[in-house]
Amino acid sequence: MIRSYLFVPGDDLKKLDRSQSSPADALIYDLEDSVGPDRKEAARTIVRDHIRARGAGGHHRTVRVNSFATGLTAGDLAVVMQAAPDSILLPKCEGQAELDRLGHMLDVLEAREGIAAGRTRILALVTETAPAVLVAASTRLTHPRLAALTWGAEDLSADIGAVAKTGPDGVLDDTFRYARVVCLLSASAAGVTPLDTVYADFRDLKGFEEECVTAKRMGFLSKMAIHPAQVEPINRIFSPSPAELDWARKVVDAFARAGNGGVTQMDGKMLDKPHLKLAQRLLGTA
Repeated sequence: MIRSYLFVPGDDLKKLDRSQSSPADALIYDLEDSVGPDRKEAARTIVRDHIRARGAGGHHRTVRVNSFATGLTAGDLAVVMQAAPDSILLPKCEGQAELDRLGHMLDVLEAREGIAAGRTRILALVTETAPAVLVAASTRLTHPRLAALTWGAEDLSADIGAVAKTGPDGVLDDTFRYARVVCLLSASAAGVTPLDTVYADFRDLKGFEEECVTAKRMGFLSKMAIHPAQVEPINRIFSPSPAELDWARKVVDAFARAGNGGVTQMDGKMLDKPHLKLAQRLLGTA
């Protein structure tokens, strides 16, 4: 189970090299927001060559390409797929048609590069525009390659003209809380990992940890980081605690002793199938 994804600018060799020692479960080689327009083409080959030459030190390797609206996606993929990344993160995804389009492109490029068919997974950012949020809220997204859905607030702010994402108390405004919930429910409906977004103030580790705790409580299974210091809290908080694992094992055992029926009891409390499903999920993330 991937708990932490660390963003690394695709054109910054120093940060790319340092990322190899990160405890993050996955690295996101970024070709989009962290790379200026005049560096897009160079970033493609830097990322390709970096993955080829150094691998990822055991990390899951994701590349965030530019969105279809930019006209750069095909060029990004043509270069980075030469290094066989593990997954592609599609930003500003506005529905099933874009997932299918990306899937078809990966079919062709995997065949060209001699990569096993279907090996490259898809992660999709599904809340970065108003249409994307509405589509994700009303459509059950699906694709054989789809591994995770995540959300973003920065681009959504610009799209709708919001001057801030939070109020004076630091709590997300309703629009962005809605986008977060849409992502969570859409991922659950699709049967893929719900991946929580970045926390921009990397100096505020206390606030960051509080957000991680909230995300885990909501049902998110992993989170993205924009700074190396954020990785350890993600890994710690999104790992099941010993107490959680002990409870999960007891629940599974209780159902097994009861013949795996619809209900059973443990410690004087009634348990039903949702408890078993949660227990199995916790054990699966260990």
